[in-house]
Amino acid sequence: MSPGSTTREHEILGRPSTRRTRLVVACALTAAVWYFGWLLMPGRVGNPWLYGTLVAAELFNLTQAIGFWWTLLHDRPAGRTAPPLEGARVDVLVPRYDEGVEVVEPVILAASRLRGAEVTVHLLDDGDDPAMAALAARHGARYVTREQHDGAKAGNINHALRRLEGEAGGDYVLVLDCDHVPHPDLLVRTLGHFAQPDVAFVQTPQYYANADQSPVAAAAWAQQALFFGCIARGKDDLGAMFCCGTNVVFRRAALDGVGGFPQHSVTEDFELSLVLHQRGWRSAYVPEVLVQGLGPADMASYVSQQLRWARGCLSAVGRAARARLHWRVKAQYLLSSMYFLSGWTLLVYVSLPIVRVLTGEQAVAAATADSFLLHFAPYFLLAITTVAMGGAGSYTFAAFALAAASFWIHVLATLQTLTRRRGRFVVTPKDGAELWQPRAVLPGLAICAGLLGPAVWGLTRSTDAAMLNNVAFCLLHLVVIGTGVSWALRPDRLARRAAAGLPSGDSRWRAAGGLDALDGAASAERRLVSAP
Repeated sequence: MSPGSTTREHEILGRPSTRRTRLVVACALTAAVWYFGWLLMPGRVGNPWLYGTLVAAELFNLTQAIGFWWTLLHDRPAGRTAPPLEGARVDVLVPRYDEGVEVVEPVILAASRLRGAEVTVHLLDDGDDPAMAALAARHGARYVTREQHDGAKAGNINHALRRLEGEAGGDYVLVLDCDHVPHPDLLVRTLGHFAQPDVAFVQTPQYYANADQSPVAAAAWAQQALFFGCIARGKDDLGAMFCCGTNVVFRRAALDGVGGFPQHSVTEDFELSLVLHQRGWRSAYVPEVLVQGLGPADMASYVSQQLRWARGCLSAVGRAARARLHWRVKAQYLLSSMYFLSGWTLLVYVSLPIVRVLTGEQAVAAATADSFLLHFAPYFLLAITTVAMGGAGSYTFAAFALAAASFWIHVLATLQTLTRRRGRFVVTPKDGAELWQPRAVLPGLAICAGLLGPAVWGLTRSTDAAMLNNVAFCLLHLVVIGTGVSWALRPDRLARRAAAGLPSGDSRWRAAGGLDALDGAASAERRLVSAP
């Protein structure tokens, strides 16, 4: 894969046409004015508390929607890859906690064979496992442990950085999670960006190679594809792309200048990016799949991952608001961190039809069902259309359903953040449990029951237009949330369905440029990610 070549990775992270994007965004803005002009009329106030809650939720989602449209309009095609740096030295840091040899070994071997720089691989083992020491020795990597295991992943990396201070370490640091296997040309495609002296880090996408094994992993990858596609490219054009914790190359001087990774947050990557941008450093983004990792394979894993992300990002809202940054960069950080409040809006939308069916109280007065749908439906459908278009076919109904079924994670994370409950870094499990996991979706199950019961009861009482409208909304929410919840209840059957029609992990790696060059690593990766 030569610099500047056209690769199939851009097909995975597809990009919509600029002209179509502008047209759809213009239509969505028009529909938003049409809907909110109708909703905010004084005569629309029904129950004041319910109306106020609805308007607050709608305005929050409008802010997020406008932020997304703004970012989407800055989605730019990837330019030519910067020429590789000559004589670069790179320390590859692979932090590990309790992952097994079968997960870690492909990463260490692939990292040791990276091209485009003089590479030293460091296995940072916070599990003090003799098998990891043997693995590092087997592949010529340095084995690093520490006496005090504080600060979780951030502390592990900072300990390694301090050790490198007394050595002739490299000028650049590549951080890879221990389940993320790099392509041989990862450094070839990224290091050239450091020719610009103010670039602190270069981020590449996270790609879930096990998306064909689990419906959760497939839906989680669709969510990631939306972010690492149009959103990340737009943020990069706005100068606001942040570090995502893995698959990222740092300038060593930038890391040293801010004291390494922050250890007070469970999303140390987000906080580090904020600090670096505030210090005047820039970031770069390479929208090519150059690393393959493992996504959350079941609902319990997904909940653990999302709760950690939500807690960390919500705790950074205040720091982002106070940061001395260009307004565009600050706005992008606030949009990303406050996204994790969106679960509250879904809770509002789910509750309103239930309240109407059970009590007769409604948020919007003097409105027929036809009038409401006439104004709301175009805005809602066009908002969904912009997301689907931004994903260029990668964002699926499954991704939408998984996010909806997990709304309660945002609610819980908000409450934990407000009460200053200290977060704990939890490693996302790499092996999915092929068992029922009702506890992982208990709030979703409760909401489903809360939607179905009133819908049935309401139909026994009345079949007028207002009742049918609210029952229809109950059933719509039930279908979406129920789809996401179901993946914790039928994992074996749904895993087979998720794999149908998808290429195997093995063929996907070949699409990224030929992992076969890694000999034994390719074989190990195939055993790890191929569908059964």
